[in-house]
Amino acid sequence: MGWVASFKLWNVGIVCIAVLLAGPAYADEVDTHKQDDKDKKVEALLDCRYDRTDVGETSEAFPSDDVFRPLMADPKQPQFFAIWQHVNPRNGGSSYNLGSVAIGENFGFYTKRTGCDGWQVGLLTGVFAQFNLDQKNAALINTDFNVGIPFSWRSGNWSARVRYYHQSSHLGDEFLISNPGFNRVTLSIEEVDAILSYDYRWLRLYGGGGYLVHREPSTLDAGRIQWGFEARAPAMRTRMLGAFLDRLIITPVLSADFKSMDQHAWLIDTNVLGGFEWSRTGSRRRFRIMATYFYGHNPYGQFFIDQKIQSIGLGAYFMF
Repeated sequence: MGWVASFKLWNVGIVCIAVLLAGPAYADEVDTHKQDDKDKKVEALLDCRYDRTDVGETSEAFPSDDVFRPLMADPKQPQFFAIWQHVNPRNGGSSYNLGSVAIGENFGFYTKRTGCDGWQVGLLTGVFAQFNLDQKNAALINTDFNVGIPFSWRSGNWSARVRYYHQSSHLGDEFLISNPGFNRVTLSIEEVDAILSYDYRWLRLYGGGGYLVHREPSTLDAGRIQWGFEARAPAMRTRMLGAFLDRLIITPVLSADFKSMDQHAWLIDTNVLGGFEWSRTGSRRRFRIMATYFYGHNPYGQFFIDQKIQSIGLGAYFMF
């Protein structure tokens, strides 16, 4: 099956899932709350990553949201996901089926805000692992471990994030056994990066860059730039499944993330996600089913140094 046909097939599958869950949808009903207690509950659970308010001052430890929305299409965004991908190495080797999983989050330590405008500091942790699904027992290929400190800020439609984080990468034993003679590299980096974001109605634009303040091997080039967009269509209330899912809301989403690194002579790595997001009135949790397309250097482990890939896939993403 060709790339174009496969990509179309996954898009058709996602549309079918959305139709089954959504049924008739009424976008103008999403923010309508007839009962005062429901209004108060929704206000109390306001999520400044997606909503806006200018009311109230907050200075608290362990906030449950953030003033900067996580980057949807960044492959190294700390989050929870499970993705199937069909990978085609572009500089040699056979195509294979890949399972990619992540466990991670930005945990807020302290925030000070007026409404949703203000700043926050926290801790980021992330584990990114890749498995070869064509091998016995889904052999582990690589695992990246990330830990760092993010600082986020918002004023109106503008928001920003600055991070200092460490990453260490480790190849799987099964991968090394099945690839004798593989040139193993000890990869350990520490990077400072910054992203500036602007929201305009349904569209978000962002851009920034990063610099490696420590790198092993020392021959790695230090600079990179990053930019992208996120588009969110009007949300719709689900109807088909009745009272059980009456308060679920579905939102079509599309996002693309682009990176360009000095290490790769500033060639552009592209990651595109498109699909549907489900959320519930009065809750900060979100669930996404997304089709994926990647073209560029492998973003994980030591493979990012010189391995070029192209992939399509389908993934489940969990936001908390």
